[in-house]
Amino acid sequence: MTGIESLHPALPFLAGGLLLPLLPRRLRPWLFMAAAGLALYAAWTMPEGAWGLLRIAGLELVLVKADALSRGFAVAFAFIALAGGLYAFHVKTALQPAAALFYAGGSLGVVYAGDLYTLMFFWEIMAVASTVLVWAARTRESRKAGWRYVLVHLFGGGLLFAGILMHAAGGGGTAVAAFAPAGATAAAWLILAGVAVNAAVPPLHAWVADAYPRATPAGSVFLSAFTTKVAVYVLLRVFPGWEILIGLGVMMAVYGVVYAMLADDMRGILSYHIISQVGYMVAGAGIGTALAVNGAAAHAINNILYKTLLFMGAGALIEATGKRKLSELGGLARAMPWTVGLYLIGGLSISGMPLFNGFVSKTMVVAAAAKAHIDAAVLLLLLASVGTFLSVGLKLPYFAWFGGKSANDAPQVSPVPRNMTAAMAVAASLCVAFGVAPSLLRGFLPAQEAFNAYVPVHIIEVLEILVFSFAVFWLLKSSLKPKAAVLLDVDWFYRRPGAAAGRRVVGIVGRFFDATDRLAESAVAAAVRFSRNPAALLEGLAFRLDSAEAARRGKIAGRLVARGPEDQPSTRTLLLWVLGVFILIAILALLKGSMSGT
Repeated sequence: MTGIESLHPALPFLAGGLLLPLLPRRLRPWLFMAAAGLALYAAWTMPEGAWGLLRIAGLELVLVKADALSRGFAVAFAFIALAGGLYAFHVKTALQPAAALFYAGGSLGVVYAGDLYTLMFFWEIMAVASTVLVWAARTRESRKAGWRYVLVHLFGGGLLFAGILMHAAGGGGTAVAAFAPAGATAAAWLILAGVAVNAAVPPLHAWVADAYPRATPAGSVFLSAFTTKVAVYVLLRVFPGWEILIGLGVMMAVYGVVYAMLADDMRGILSYHIISQVGYMVAGAGIGTALAVNGAAAHAINNILYKTLLFMGAGALIEATGKRKLSELGGLARAMPWTVGLYLIGGLSISGMPLFNGFVSKTMVVAAAAKAHIDAAVLLLLLASVGTFLSVGLKLPYFAWFGGKSANDAPQVSPVPRNMTAAMAVAASLCVAFGVAPSLLRGFLPAQEAFNAYVPVHIIEVLEILVFSFAVFWLLKSSLKPKAAVLLDVDWFYRRPGAAAGRRVVGIVGRFFDATDRLAESAVAAAVRFSRNPAALLEGLAFRLDSAEAARRGKIAGRLVARGPEDQPSTRTLLLWVLGVFILIAILALLKGSMSGT
């Protein structure tokens, strides 16, 4: 292949991440947009097949394995990176956009990886780049959250890499292929555990709500789009039909909405809903039928759109007010009509309202569970939909923009940059387009299976659920008023003891390095003294070892002090003696070699 067909879609992102810090500030946003646009075109035109074979140290690496599944995820990732670049167009610093480019490039690298080692390589690029995005906020909270984030992902990456090595050593090969659920090996379970960390499967999920709310507004947009959805892609590629994923996915769907109802931080609510929405995708992967896989892939693509839109809306509110908690907000709807209107499109989409994209993909997953006769999953996924509408579709916008405070008591509002509003409009337009015309989405799905979400009975059922949810919220809105409080999750179990353990470990390591430093300083000082007067120091050492001469120490000590530089044996003389000995040894060795040769 030649031309654009031979361009790996990750390459523009990675090259852009390297070049961006070298450019003047005013050109950096344009480079970001150009890299994302080129990557989107490369993903859109990528033909199916495998290519880019490399042989390194006996390993066969396949850089590109393209098919219908990879195309849908790749196009969605490249598009949302382009929209994210527009959203962050006003950001002129180098660190954050460069990290976002590497993050997007790593995500596309995983999507197209044809072997497990290539997948692992890009997986770690994602981990490093996303950590930098958390740290880019440059606050005390983001620094601590970033360290917790990177430790969790190092743990997950370690599990993944251990599974890959075990799988390859057991003769399983290195190709990215599906593991059979029956007779799964220990290597497969390790790989699944590593992927589950990035998918935020409880109890390995707390990093999402811990780190994402502490990033910058633009940084959290990129964070919400990539890591968990890349993990979903790997689950669909490698673990379809694993029934354990059904239970895990349903648990995630319910768990996320429960915590979202309790949270006060806007991006904390949205972060818990990442866990909930990914639960639908994980359950779809576990069901494993063509409809379920299609539904999971469609829900991932739709989630990338509406979840990014929701984070964009929350970020615009933070940009305008400097506040991120619902208990501090309210009465801002008239001051920010475009922001609240576009946010509500995302809220209706994630809630599964008919004519919005979430309705189509969520219906596919629930229908797949019903078709597989998993009634408990159907019931709980519908229940999670109620919680989603209550928290993201009603609670967050009501207390952020409408209720809570009067217009007179509302926070001061700065103008929202136009590029942020434009990016929200782009994402919102696709949320509506994929909802009104689901056929537009079908070309990005792995299986060409016909499905019609707009069945009258189902539309009525969904509308009844949403109307009931709205009535419950309106009656209980005073009880649901957010309160400033610390929301405890499973991360408490490693944050509290982890801090104490960290202090102990750091203390021990610190004392060890301090002792090593003192020893090194002493050794250097002794070496300096020895080089300045080797004979005198050796003479003094001889006295210390010979107790019979102890009476003469005073005289010798005086002699050592009395000697000046002119009395000291020359270091150069000593070096000449040492060099002469080495030359003599070398001559003897040469003579011996020549004699043995004759």
